[in-house]
Amino acid sequence: MHTYPIVSPYTICSFYRSIVRSWQEVSDGVHLRSEGSKSVSWALVPIGNRRGFMDVALPSPLPKRYEASQVFASSDMTSSAPSSSTKPPRPKSPHFPPHNAPRVWFITRGVSPIAIALARQVLEHGDYVVAGVVPHEFEKSEGQSVDFRTFLDDVKQTERWREHLRVVGLDSRVIGQCQAAVAEAVEAFGRIDVLLCAASEAVIGAVEELAQSSRTLSLVDEIFEINFFANVNIIKAVLPIMRERKNGHLIVITGITGHLGTPGLGIYCSSQWAIEGYCDSLAYEIAPFNVKMSLVQANMEVNVLTNRITSVPPMPVYLQGENPAPLAREIFSGLLDKLERIDNPAAPQSNTFDETKSPGDDSTMSETGQDAEPTMGDLLSSDTMTSLYAPLPPVVKANLIAETVHALTAIGGHDNPPARHIVGSEGVTVVKEKLKTTSEELEDFVEVSGAVDIANRDGDAMVGLGIDHEILADPTPFLWGVAYSIGYLCVHEPSIQACQCSRLS
Repeated sequence: MHTYPIVSPYTICSFYRSIVRSWQEVSDGVHLRSEGSKSVSWALVPIGNRRGFMDVALPSPLPKRYEASQVFASSDMTSSAPSSSTKPPRPKSPHFPPHNAPRVWFITRGVSPIAIALARQVLEHGDYVVAGVVPHEFEKSEGQSVDFRTFLDDVKQTERWREHLRVVGLDSRVIGQCQAAVAEAVEAFGRIDVLLCAASEAVIGAVEELAQSSRTLSLVDEIFEINFFANVNIIKAVLPIMRERKNGHLIVITGITGHLGTPGLGIYCSSQWAIEGYCDSLAYEIAPFNVKMSLVQANMEVNVLTNRITSVPPMPVYLQGENPAPLAREIFSGLLDKLERIDNPAAPQSNTFDETKSPGDDSTMSETGQDAEPTMGDLLSSDTMTSLYAPLPPVVKANLIAETVHALTAIGGHDNPPARHIVGSEGVTVVKEKLKTTSEELEDFVEVSGAVDIANRDGDAMVGLGIDHEILADPTPFLWGVAYSIGYLCVHEPSIQACQCSRLS
């Protein structure tokens, strides 16, 4: 028996569920074959004990990769029969909040699937769109740039869209380009009503794996530049315009990883938590100017599979043969293989798990004994750093992002939008369980937390020291005064400055 934090099964189940739903009607659980004739269902129901852990009977060690056959074609699942659970209806048409005039949307990273799908619906609704595109991405003749060129062709052929779209060059990591793009948008349409920050990239690798070399260490900086600073830069460029007009809505797409740490996605989750903390603080600062702030938390697979994925070389101690934890590398590897075979049926099959192989033996052999061509999933376990885009078939891609796009149209420009919107019933279930676990842990240690509350425990003694009951009732002003006095002394008192310098040296 292996004990895992409750977050891991929930995250993995949520990750698979939306993809499975795109291909076939199956039950909400993801079944993995376990010891003997038993099976384990990672279903979206509240499970776990008061500590927030669940005991799962899994083979030890786990297979090298969760094969697609184990996940999508389990013998315990009936693919032809609809699920017995009640599923919410999928959104069929966008639902825009009421407004008096067409709005102007500024969308960063316009080549992303979410940006393209949202732009189509916004233009059809009669609003205006400014799409920021990195020039070198637009010039490519493959990948997401192809979808964006198709979108531009559709705009040219649709008369009511032509004058409502403006494409601007934008690399949000450069503050000068952000300011220039915003100025061009205002010149074209007079204002910006809704800013959508859609820049995101994922890094797959354990935290320790990201410290193997100077290149992997620099990757951490690069991901924070894209997932955090790029969004901060464009927000700072747009904010003065919205503040002056006393109207506007800032939306940042994050993910359920902003609530939950996910094994194998530590740096990615860190960047999500960073931008969410920034936006939570910003929301209070801009509220007096009638500027709204919303975080849209999509399911993990939405942001990861629709943007670039970078994988760092694995360490032997984190291979499945040595480490039974459900790391993101193995999960995404199996899923990429499945996607590749759907998009290209002639693609090579990945090897099934062989218990006789050594943990570090990742060689691929065909049935004839010859070296087989590596699959896309194999690239995530390469000895070199690898970047790729998931091969999403059009139908799968459309279904994958449908809920997120619907949420954006429903809250974008709303008079009273949510500060944090969780997309999908799976995400809501995950967050509820996380909050429940956090609350239970808080109650378990509430006595320890209160043990240092000197003001409440020894109130009479504090009064005896010259601190009256009014201060004890509301100590905040008193504490601020103490902090100010300490800060003043640290700056202006030579003896304290010398003490601080000696400690630093």
